[in-house]
Amino acid sequence: MLKGRSTRKLICGSYKGFNYFSTSDLGSPLSGVRIIDLTRIVAGPFCTMILGDLGAEVYKIEQPEGGDEARKWGPPYVKESELTCYFVCLNRNKKSVCVNLKTPEGVEVINDLAKVSDVLIENFVPGKLDDLGIGYNSLKKIAPHLIYLSLTGYGSKGPYSKRPGYDVIAASIGGLLHITGPENGDPCKPGVAMTDLATGLFAHGAILAALLHRAKTGRGQKIDCNLLSTQIASLINIGSNYLNAGKEAKKWGTAHESIVPYETFATADGYLTVGTGSDQQFKSLCQRINLVELYKDVRFATNKERVKNRKALIRQLINVFISKSTAEWLKTLEGSAFPYGQVNTLSQVFEDEHVKAIELVQDVKLVDGSTVKLVGPPVEYSDSTNCIHSPPPLLGEHTDHVLSQVLNYSPEKIGELKKNGHIK
Repeated sequence: MLKGRSTRKLICGSYKGFNYFSTSDLGSPLSGVRIIDLTRIVAGPFCTMILGDLGAEVYKIEQPEGGDEARKWGPPYVKESELTCYFVCLNRNKKSVCVNLKTPEGVEVINDLAKVSDVLIENFVPGKLDDLGIGYNSLKKIAPHLIYLSLTGYGSKGPYSKRPGYDVIAASIGGLLHITGPENGDPCKPGVAMTDLATGLFAHGAILAALLHRAKTGRGQKIDCNLLSTQIASLINIGSNYLNAGKEAKKWGTAHESIVPYETFATADGYLTVGTGSDQQFKSLCQRINLVELYKDVRFATNKERVKNRKALIRQLINVFISKSTAEWLKTLEGSAFPYGQVNTLSQVFEDEHVKAIELVQDVKLVDGSTVKLVGPPVEYSDSTNCIHSPPPLLGEHTDHVLSQVLNYSPEKIGELKKNGHIK
């Protein structure tokens, strides 16, 4: 049984002996929406997983010879399972359908799905699916209602458009690696694929907007979403500083260019991050750490002065925070008006009392009987369901189900397609 918040505990159906939630009965916002998912790796699967959490029926189309590359990105693997930890964190609430896109018969399966689906999302290099006969211009003739989202590295135009796109490359070209890491250090990437994740979020929002547009007009459309544009848009104030003030960016470690103090300090046994976004919050910090003379010092009286005199102030704070353990500081700062938090290891993250209290981590039983732990959707609705309702699929697990139940293919036709290697 899937564990989670109260709205997630009712088991309403089953498939191949596995119990799952029937989200259409629980007010899922996207119940009834069918999505053809032709994406792999991170950005696309992250997008379609969010849509699946909201109740969309996601058909994950995979090549018969291995499927999504993330299936091979191990170790580590889920205990007692052949699924990689990488794959399962991005592919819940989907049905795996193995289709050979290199054959006309495989392409015909996609054509038939397009006619009865609402959205197609793909992350192939621009032009690849046009060559196969399942590009937007081809599918809109047989499915004018279809919303077709292309998620690429650099978009459909420009000198980089034909390049393959990966998170760290887009983060390099888009400036993120230049501003990430310790001051004066080498370029550094974030610990997870933030450019991929941000692109998936932009894509999921774009699809929802296109569904609303279609509800008004009855028309589908093509959407272009790419890693590089997302990364540059995500530079926010740092990009604005350059565009409007001519200020080149630099690395600040955990510090903030425009707010002081706003960074991580070493304690006697760990690290603590503290931020004071206002002069009143800075005053409160000084009172908590028994250094009231700091906020009375004209060099630190306002944020503008603190930024100007950053080094002098930070030196004093470093000396203070190193004097006690993290636990002691957390006790001292409890109830403060300014934000603070310890730097956790992963074991500390998932053992945190708050993380446990909100039941964000859920146990999900896979089809093979093993159990996987998944971080559930971070967004809750007061009158809608957003939940894990089915486990990450085995490769080709739902091919027969989708072709027979959604496309009404006969057992004979499915058998023939399998025999000739068009599906698996």
